[in-house]
Amino acid sequence: MKTLEDWLAYCEQLHPKAIDMGLERVKAVADRMALALTCPVITVAGTNGKGSTCAMLESILRQAGYRTGVFTSPHLVRFEERLRLLGETVDASKLVAAFASVARARALNDDEISLTYFEFSTLAILAVMARSNLDVAILEVGLGGRLDAVNIIDADCAVITSIDLDHMELLGNTREAIGFEKAGIMRAGRPVVVSDPMPPQSVLDRARELGADLWRFGVDFNVSGDKQQWAWAGRARRYSGLAYPALRGANQLVNAAGVLAALTALRDKLPVTAQAVRNGLAFVELPGRFQIIPGQPTLVLDVAHNPHSVAALAANLDAMGFFPTTHAVFGAMADKDLASMLATVNPLIDKWYFTDLPTPRAASAAGLQALLQTLLQAQNTRQDVTSALFKTPVLALQAAVDAADPTDRIVVFGSFYTVGGVLQHGIPRLLAKHLSS
Repeated sequence: MKTLEDWLAYCEQLHPKAIDMGLERVKAVADRMALALTCPVITVAGTNGKGSTCAMLESILRQAGYRTGVFTSPHLVRFEERLRLLGETVDASKLVAAFASVARARALNDDEISLTYFEFSTLAILAVMARSNLDVAILEVGLGGRLDAVNIIDADCAVITSIDLDHMELLGNTREAIGFEKAGIMRAGRPVVVSDPMPPQSVLDRARELGADLWRFGVDFNVSGDKQQWAWAGRARRYSGLAYPALRGANQLVNAAGVLAALTALRDKLPVTAQAVRNGLAFVELPGRFQIIPGQPTLVLDVAHNPHSVAALAANLDAMGFFPTTHAVFGAMADKDLASMLATVNPLIDKWYFTDLPTPRAASAAGLQALLQTLLQAQNTRQDVTSALFKTPVLALQAAVDAADPTDRIVVFGSFYTVGGVLQHGIPRLLAKHLSS
């Protein structure tokens, strides 16, 4: 196999199950590869906020002069987005060589070990990181924590962001059960930052059982501020007069607080200056997280894909001010609590553009429209809401653009596939009709 696309297609058909929780197989192949990261490792788990947390950690540490590697998933457009080295998307050729090394180890001595797509690709990405002379590695958990493939690496610091109900068929149907899975990334005697202001007791209990160095939001660190600036206070350290993170949304302040706690906990290994913190938060970028695209009409991209993140999106949209009409391009996975997601954001939406997505896991556009109709009938309100069906996110967005006035707002959300679908050819730049005539 010569290309990254060849390898990805190969990995997709290797294992009978797309998700097969457990570390035994992936750990066995990692041992065959003698895979190890020799630099400090920060592992980030949580229901929402993982990607933003990783991006802020990366931005601050790069401002401090460190050679960073960041593994996140899923990607928006191209697989290579899953690994950033020194702030840049990895070159596909490095991944191709690493996939080949995983394949050799997997089949060593004719004792073949089956790996899922995520396990195979995680090993390849970790192999590239191990060869890249990094000062720090930042690993985002794909699903859960305890049995996720990245957990074969011992974290020097664990960060647990918000915990809410998602992937319940795999992680459990309560916050306590899900919290226990997330807590699996902790290590005895090492710092764990819990930035969820109301963490499940299972997380706190696990930290105490392990003897981990627990940093809790509201106990070991906190934030304060006004409309212009904010401050962070933690154990024997304080940052004041900080500009708000460049990532938009009220939820980002909680993520930033956890980031500063992690960096404070690791200050002996990875010291950073106050200026690096200020610059890192000011310059951080992450596509698809309440991303507002300049132009007319206003375009908002957000990968909100579960009730908790959609509630944050709704609050952020509400805080934007008045728009005559809000158009929503929406496509989502069928296994999500779709009725709750629609109910949360529907009061802010005037016109819906439901889209199919290119994966068997997705709900159909027609199914989403039927859910909305049921919701509207039950509420007996918002009779002016309209909806239409589209085959792809790009077609849905084009229809919204065609229907929108310059002062309107379009929001694209519901899945990485939805946002990634409108980013296939780069960031859309909307030009209002009256400007192009």
